[in-house]
Amino acid sequence: MAQFKFKAIGTSWVIDIYKELDNKQQAEILTRIMQRIDEFDKAYSRFRPDSIVTHISKKSGNYEFPEDSKILFEIYFDLYKKTNGFFTPLIGQMLIDAGYDASYSLKQKKDLLAPPKWEEVMEFHSNFKQTGKQTLSIIKPIQLDFGAAGKGYIIDLVGKVLVEYGIDSYCINAGGDILYKNSDTKSEPIRTGLENPQNTEQVIGICNLKNKSICGSAGNRRAWGNFTHIMNPHTLVSPKDITAVWIVADTALIADALTTCLFFVEPKTLSGSYSFEHVILYKDGSFDKSPNFPGELFTH
Repeated sequence: MAQFKFKAIGTSWVIDIYKELDNKQQAEILTRIMQRIDEFDKAYSRFRPDSIVTHISKKSGNYEFPEDSKILFEIYFDLYKKTNGFFTPLIGQMLIDAGYDASYSLKQKKDLLAPPKWEEVMEFHSNFKQTGKQTLSIIKPIQLDFGAAGKGYIIDLVGKVLVEYGIDSYCINAGGDILYKNSDTKSEPIRTGLENPQNTEQVIGICNLKNKSICGSAGNRRAWGNFTHIMNPHTLVSPKDITAVWIVADTALIADALTTCLFFVEPKTLSGSYSFEHVILYKDGSFDKSPNFPGELFTH
């Protein structure tokens, strides 16, 4: 068994590999993982000056994205439509104005403005098979933010790196968002705690995870003034009634994205299109748990 521990994209990573690897193999795999994360960050981060997203915020035009952009933009656009615009990558400027900027000032700079509609500012063209390109046409400069699903997606992409090296049993934990795969049919699920947002030293329940991903979202760790990193693009405030959301799904991309969606829409809005289990914790301490959620909550 091998284990990697490092920090990247603003969070701590722990990767457990259930396979014997020599030092040379470990070094090669870790180098490729770090390279893959950097490639992703250089495309989608709004926090680094050399990213494609930063260039888009300054100038209109056609921008070529890596091959992995197809599924990310398709998921964002689908959930944008299904949530009536609550889930949107166009929320970047609103976050910056509220104080969630590149320097993490956490001080509101100006009155917030609602983000534009998708069709008003950009169009995604997936023509990779014909031209080898994924192109985003920007009608006018726009500040994009992929924080609602980006970490989940890079977890999946790191998982693909491991598979490329013949590793089919592993656990990737990036700041509490987890993807666990184990090809051994006799292996037991791993038990992961659902952190109590009111007391991060406690858990409110347990999830039994195997060959799935679990992602959670809560406003307690990035909160300032009247805001958290979860923002309502229609009301221009952070939601208050829901304290935390956890999603179990086949991929970390879907799990991560849906944690944000369920702050704004009912699970039934998305359950016909996506396969997932959920726990929603409300401000008053009540909760909604899907019948097949693989775990239990500790109730009083």
